[in-house]
Formats: sequence, structure tokens, C-alpha cells
Amino acid sequence: MSLLEVRNLDVFFGARQVVKDVSFSLEAGEKLALVGESGSGKTVTAQSILRLVEGARLAGQINFAGRDVLTMNTPQLRALRGGEVAMIFQEPMSALNPVMSIGAQIMEVLQLHKGLTRSEARAGAIAALERVGVPEAARRIEQFPHQLSGGQRQRAMIAMALACEPKLLIADEPTTALDVSIRLQILELLDQLRAETGMAILIITHDLNLVRRFADRVAVMERGVLVEQGRRETVMEAPQHPYTQRLLASRPQRDVGAVGAGCVLSARELCVDYPVPRPGLSGLFRRNQFRAVDRAQLELAPGETLGIIGESGSGKTSLALALLDLLPSTGEIRIKGEPWRADDAATRRALRRTVQVVFQDPLSSLSPRLSIARIVGEGLEIHEPGLSAEARRERVAQALLDVGLSEDGATAALLERYPHEFSGGQRQRIAIARALVLRPDIVVLDEPTSALDVTIQQQVLQLLGALQRKYGLAYVLVTHDIDVIRAMAHRVIVMKDSQMVESGPLDEILHHAQNPYTRKLIAASLR
Repeated sequence: MSLLEVRNLDVFFGARQVVKDVSFSLEAGEKLALVGESGSGKTVTAQSILRLVEGARLAGQINFAGRDVLTMNTPQLRALRGGEVAMIFQEPMSALNPVMSIGAQIMEVLQLHKGLTRSEARAGAIAALERVGVPEAARRIEQFPHQLSGGQRQRAMIAMALACEPKLLIADEPTTALDVSIRLQILELLDQLRAETGMAILIITHDLNLVRRFADRVAVMERGVLVEQGRRETVMEAPQHPYTQRLLASRPQRDVGAVGAGCVLSARELCVDYPVPRPGLSGLFRRNQFRAVDRAQLELAPGETLGIIGESGSGKTSLALALLDLLPSTGEIRIKGEPWRADDAATRRALRRTVQVVFQDPLSSLSPRLSIARIVGEGLEIHEPGLSAEARRERVAQALLDVGLSEDGATAALLERYPHEFSGGQRQRIAIARALVLRPDIVVLDEPTSALDVTIQQQVLQLLGALQRKYGLAYVLVTHDIDVIRAMAHRVIVMKDSQMVESGPLDEILHHAQNPYTRKLIAASLR
């Protein structure tokens, strides 16, 4: 008997069926990847194994170690969840309790499922964090989720899931927010733990590179239906279903325009410092300084894309926010020759219009209370107050058309909708439209495709390339995805521990990197 057997699983929300007749099995020690785009039903299928889908009606069979999960009572389910079957959720910031320290959350799991004392659980929590590569684990267990970087939160989530040495680990996009080198470390860690304990792993992902490196078998879902499954080599090298073929053909393709003459953005000796508490009583009166960006230097030409890569905590996002003048910094930043810190308020406002930003998570950066017309047109109200309501609406409609958002060739039906009524890819297009409606010269892109499916990622990258050629936009692209850098960047900056360790043209960085850290990043992306 297999460790996990799912037979003819149907999932209903009211009268709507979202998973249809899904069947697969998983042996002890096996790694199965469940692949598909957003809305394909893969996460609902995985969460149904632990009956975590609230308000859903389940039909079919889910057998774990010979026991029917669908007939388990509450105490049996409580023992199963976290003890024998653990789950790593996709977004650790929403899955971790914001009012409990990281250590307290891991200790709670150990005390509930293993009956450890508080001191034993504390030692176990520290060991769990060390095992997943969290530095200074004894200090980190006292910190809260918001005090950790995205990658550190994900590792803490993995440490919590693995603390009780489960028989089955369900990992929902476990490496989406991680840098390439950390992603490789996490995969190697999971593989090592699987080899040591015989733990089976069900991994839900849209990252096909991860599937190629990690999975033994692959199951592909489309619109709630399992359309193809088999050995990794068979599915990845000779896919039979058209949907699988389309997924595998969706790697980012390079499509960049020519770089113009001149300089639209420059930074000299740019430093960013954060205040941090001092230990002891002196911390009540004085603070130390943590340097996040140390003497950065860069230039950006019209029509050019400058890629900034590095691990979590390297300073790349702090550098981008400083370039936007959203963080206090020292040094010099010039926009089209003008200093950001001009004394004249009108000059500063004009510069603010020149530089726009697209944030990583469009759902959290778009106000849920405003319609799309208000969200995209808000900048026009500030920077072009003389526009009439009708003219502003026309500019918003044109911006939506520019980013490929329309319904039956028109945008009128979209303008009064709200962000939650759109898919992830559509929300990212709305965020791009909001940046473009002011006709800026520079756009800062902070991980613009990290949360998107491969097909949507390809569409967004093609869109950004087309807009760059059409309007001569200059991009500052912050990402940990080397494939995105290959597709978009003209030049690259590599950051580590607040320092720019290497910079230069794309080909030079990818093929003739001088710094060992850069070579490690590139090698990790190629495995």
C-alpha cells in the first residue's frame, strides 16, 4: 500500500466543482511535483489531503498510511496535521502568527506533538532553525515574523514543518520568495532530510526548473483536472498533453531594444543606514547603525534595463527604495541631471513624476477600497490637476490598453471593478498601468514576476519589453531570478552584504564573472 493514495477526488464549493476526479499516489521517500497555473486546483487538492479547505465538500478517497482521512474525527486530524503530515504554506508572512516570536511558534509544535518541556522545545527550535540555514538561530528565535526577511521567514516556516519529522511533507511553492542560491540550499536540505528519514514530499509549484532538479514524478493540473502524470524525465522531455507542452515552452525569452545616449539616473557614494537597538540599558538612549547599502555607484541610460541581483538581505531592495527617495540616504542621486533633494518643492514634485515603481506584490500595493479607475488615475490627480474628469478617464483607459487589459476590446467595463476581481497577472498589469499613466522616464521594478505563473511571467516580460521600446523607458530591475535578468537586462549589478561586488554588461557578468559570489549565483541558476 502506498503512503498516500488519492482516488477520484472531487472538491465542491457550493454547486461549483473546482477539482474533478483527481487520482494519484505517493510512496514513502518519493518526491511528487504537482504542477499547474494559478486556478488549476493544485493547492486545493493538496490542502484537501489534510482537510484544510474551509467550506469545501469533498468526495472520493484520501488514504494516508491505510487510514481514511475523510472519516477522521477532530482529535485524529489534529494528531495527523503537523505530526505525521506537515505543510509549508506559500506566503509565510500570512501563515506565521504575527504576535508570536518565531521560536515560540516552533516550540508550540514540538510541545504539542512531541510532549517536550519548554527548555527541550527551545533547544529543538534552535536546532531546527540551524538545520535550515538561519544564521544566529539563538537570537532569531526571539524575533517576530516582520523582523525577518522574506527568505528567512520561508526558512522559519520550513523549520516549523520539519520539527516533528513528518512522514509526508506538503510544500506549497516553498521556494518562490527565495534567492537562487538559497533555493538550491533548501532543495538540497529537503532532499537530505528525505533520504535520512524516508519522508515523502508533495511539492506544489509553477517553477519548472525546480521540477527538473527535484521531482521523481510529475502530475500536471489544468482547471481542476489532472491532465498528465508520469516520471519526471517522461513528462518534461516528451509531454503528451497540449497544456503541458505550453507550460514547458513558457521560459522567458530575451527581447530588448536599443539603449539611448545620455543618463537619466545616477548615484554616487550612496549609503543607506538603519537604526538598530543597542543591547542593555544604553539602548534606551542611543541606537547603533546598520548599513544596508554601502557607497553604491550607478548610471542608467534612456531605454536601458539595469538588473540588480543578490540574496535576501544583500541590500538590493534598500538600494531601489533609496533611488526612489523612499528611504533616507547619504550620497548623491540625480534624475536627468537634477538632484533628488532639490530645495524647490515644485522641482521635487516634477522629479517624483519622472520616476515610478511597480512593487512585488500587486494585491498589497493596490488599495482594496478603490476602483481601478481611481487607482490608475490617482497620480494624474496629483501631477496634472488641470485635467478634466473625462480627460483623466481617457488617459486611464489608454494606460490599460497599453498593458493589454480590455474586455471585448474596450476598458469601460474594467474601470469600476476592484483589485480582488482580477487575477494575479491582471493585477500586475494594473500596477504597471498605474506607473505608466504619468509617462515617466524611469520605472523601478521590484520582483515584478516572482509570484506569477510561467506563462503569465512570460506575458508580463514581453509587455515590459514592448513598453520599453515604445516609450524609451529606463528600468531598474530588482530580482533574484537569473532567467528574468537574462531576458531583460542590458547591465547587471551584483550585491552582497550591502556591497556592490560586481557590475558590468549582461554577457560579461553571465559568462565571465570575476567575483566568486557572482559565479555561485550563476551556477545555482543553471543546475
